[in-house]
Amino acid sequence: MAAVAAGEPEVIRDKAAMRAWSRRRRAEGKAVAFVPTMGFLHEGHLSLVSAAVAASAGPVAVVVSIYVNPSQFAPTEDLATYPSDFAGDLRKLAATGAVAAVFCPPDLYVRGGAGRPAGAPAGAVSCLEEADGNAHETWIRVERLEKGLCGSSRPVFFRGVATVVAKLFNIVEPDIAVFGKKDYQQWRVICRMVRDLDFAIEIVGSEIVREADGLAMSSRNVHLSREERDKALSINRSLVNARSAVLNGNNHSQQIKDQIVRTLTEAGGQVDYVEIVEQESLVFLERIDCPAVICVAAWFGKVRLIDNIEIQTPSSD
Repeated sequence: MAAVAAGEPEVIRDKAAMRAWSRRRRAEGKAVAFVPTMGFLHEGHLSLVSAAVAASAGPVAVVVSIYVNPSQFAPTEDLATYPSDFAGDLRKLAATGAVAAVFCPPDLYVRGGAGRPAGAPAGAVSCLEEADGNAHETWIRVERLEKGLCGSSRPVFFRGVATVVAKLFNIVEPDIAVFGKKDYQQWRVICRMVRDLDFAIEIVGSEIVREADGLAMSSRNVHLSREERDKALSINRSLVNARSAVLNGNNHSQQIKDQIVRTLTEAGGQVDYVEIVEQESLVFLERIDCPAVICVAAWFGKVRLIDNIEIQTPSSD
């Protein structure tokens, strides 16, 4: 296993200080491994730290960022209520013994006067633009991969994600960055951005971490009532059953999707989408005849949950 730092991580708030810190670590012969988060950490996040350590063959310095990114939230979404516990997050990261630094900038965007400027383009805007429309205006779009799935109901989300991750990459200057595969489309969007813009960064996708009963770990789970949480178990149950059906010979995507929708609806969920796509391109599949991933988003109460399951063994007629 690669060498890691022990004890309390250094807390860094300034962008220039973060960049200088990474350059010092690299001068010491260490790889810089980066785990971007929005905080309110759970075991799924901590598994990303472990994956960051494992991804380096030699000495490694792990950096975790904690920043709730306003540009990926629409004004109607839950930016104001997104959970936070910075002191608790620091304790959890320190307990791993593997995190050398925590980057928690107060803001990553240039701010200006309030209100959208005259002549600003119409259409979906983020919380950042609604508050300060005449300041930050540079965005990164991964034009095809951001469409569909979560992009259909969250039109500003992936533009905001790609932009803030690019900014973080420019500040942290990592050699390795780790993303959870629960946010499958996000992981693929970042992989494509890194490829297309020639970032010299290895992107690692880390497997979903689940509660003992199968619910995918998410910071938003804290907002579920006990009854809603019990109903939300139908997501993983429907995905496991769907994968079994595919591996047993049913490769008809619509049949598989219809069964998942029935399961979630009968459990009391409101389905946002159920789609079956090719794992890398995220192209929709009519028949599951190549490595695929089944992706689900559904509302239980006021909480929108996402989950997915990969199918590695293709089936064909």
